[in-house]
This record gives sequence, C-alpha cells and structure tokens, in this order.
Amino acid sequence: MSPATLYALNKLFEQGISLFYSASLGSIRSALTVLLDRAHVTVAESVDNGRSKKTYAITDAGRAAFIEWMLAPIASGNLETIALSKLYLLGLLPADARASILEDITARTARDLAQLEQLAVMLDSMEVPPEYREIFRYQRLTLEYGLMSHRGGREFFAQVSAGEAQPTPPTAPR
Repeated sequence: MSPATLYALNKLFEQGISLFYSASLGSIRSALTVLLDRAHVTVAESVDNGRSKKTYAITDAGRAAFIEWMLAPIASGNLETIALSKLYLLGLLPADARASILEDITARTARDLAQLEQLAVMLDSMEVPPEYREIFRYQRLTLEYGLMSHRGGREFFAQVSAGEAQPTPPTAPR
C-alpha cells in the first residue's frame, strides 16, 4: 500500500472495508497511534497549501505483523468480521499463503456451526412454559439466522478455497 494521510485511509475504509467493519476517523487515528508506537508505520509531516499534513507509511515490521495476523488462526472475536477482513485483504498475499488462511476460516466456521447446531438440539428439547413462548420464539429465530449464516459462510469459504467461487459481475442499470 502506498503512503497515505489519515483522511485518505478513512476514505479507503468508507469505500470498501466499512461494508463489514465499522471504523470512525477517531478509531483509525487511535489505530495509527498504536501502529506508530509499535514501529509498524512511520509518519512524515509536511505542509501542503499552508496546512500541516501527516502521511503514514507501512514499515517492514508492519508488513511482517500484517502477514502474521493474516496467517494466524481465528481464535476469538467476531468470526464474520475477521473472516471478511482476511478475505478482503487476501490478494495482498502470495498465492501459496492464501490456501491455509481459507482453510482456517472454513474450519472455524464449521466449528462454530457445530456449536450452534448443538445449542439448537438442546433448545429444541426444552419444555418452554407458555408465558415464555414468544420470547423463546424470537430467540430461537435468532439462532436460526446464525445457523443459516454459518452454513452459508462454510459453503462459501469452501468454494473460495477450492477455486470455485467467482465474483458476480455487476448488472447493467435499468
């Protein structure tokens, strides 16, 4: 990635990653401070049209940390956000590194799906008192959404891993 200002980085987030990962200008600024402290980025200050400007650039240590994060198993956190973030950034890695990342995402999705399926079996075997049936109904529907989402995610990432998934071309406006 080319060096960029905070505002250019924010624009990049708004144009892509923000579809699945929300980041405010303040949170991007905070992240840049952490990355500076870890020497994962550098900052160059300049004046442009009378205004101070800070341009951030990734360092070799930052590239190494990025690759380490990409290759690390998804241990915890929001699976969908992390999986989509890694997929979005996958093209930045060499082809030989991509397969293990996709396999990890697929395996994590399958593990989480298995846990949700066990929960569904347990909940469906419960006797729900009449006064809690409406509450239970919507909670069970929420679980059903999670099951459907994980099944779709598992299938999608398995297809990507096998090289079968292709982006859908945009349709012409009517």
